[in-house]
Amino acid sequence: MNANLDNRPRKVVDEREYIQYDDYWIRFYEPPEDSYRARRDLIDALTRRTFHHSEPGINTPGLRLELARHHYESQFDPERKRVNAAMLAGALFNRATDIFTSIVEMEEKGITISRDNELLRECGRCFREALELGTQVRHVSGEEGVDEMWGEPFKVFTLPIKDYYESRYIKIAQTMRTIDEVSTRMVEVFSPMPEFPGIAERIGNYAAIAKRYTEMMKADPDFFLIWPDFVVTGDQLLEYIPEADAYDRGEFENPLLLHACKLLKGGKDLINHVSGVRVPMRKSTLTYLSHLDDFQRSIDDA
Repeated sequence: MNANLDNRPRKVVDEREYIQYDDYWIRFYEPPEDSYRARRDLIDALTRRTFHHSEPGINTPGLRLELARHHYESQFDPERKRVNAAMLAGALFNRATDIFTSIVEMEEKGITISRDNELLRECGRCFREALELGTQVRHVSGEEGVDEMWGEPFKVFTLPIKDYYESRYIKIAQTMRTIDEVSTRMVEVFSPMPEFPGIAERIGNYAAIAKRYTEMMKADPDFFLIWPDFVVTGDQLLEYIPEADAYDRGEFENPLLLHACKLLKGGKDLINHVSGVRVPMRKSTLTYLSHLDDFQRSIDDA
């Protein structure tokens, strides 16, 4: 993958470098020098990000791994076992991170750790099992699993850092394409409705800033500019939706319009989710697009 990353088209816009993947120009960040410390820092950041976007209650400390495994293995109710699997995955994730942190600390004290060291092998086993169990983990929204995101720390552990960066750009391009797909369909469905004047521009603005948010590392100073724009444009998109108590007071009686507002919020939430996890979330995307198609047919039949 290294040669592919090095030979990709690049350009500079406003003193910021971009790299092209799948017809998208993505903010380029120079990979750090490959070292245990660099890998540790990446794994730490990705671990925090993974738990942030995953369902609550599964950030199990690594020291509770055996207890988490016991409850997972002794649970027979399928729904509860899924949750126990997610909790065990969290414990494995944290155990692997703990081990790798210890390895970095030993390296910094002059203790050389070979690639076939038992600690590294155990670290790899923990990451691998966490990845396998990660299929049971749901997004924080309760939507589909986020196992693609759970695989990123394992990639950093096993791949050269440059190769990990390339895989990141590929996922970002796929995510940007999903944002365009969803926002384009939203415009097609909602812009003809007189209740949503100017909605096309607002959807377009939100999609554009969502793609910038997707490509940006939080350590980038520009994040302090992008994040407020992302929040505000999302809020502006929802200004068409009445306050919740308007429904309770019976002031919102048009069922089609009510459905449209729910779908509009659902689209905004979906774009928010995929841009945050930086993976396409195809199951949720296809489900949402199907709902839009159903709504379009209901309008045509009305």
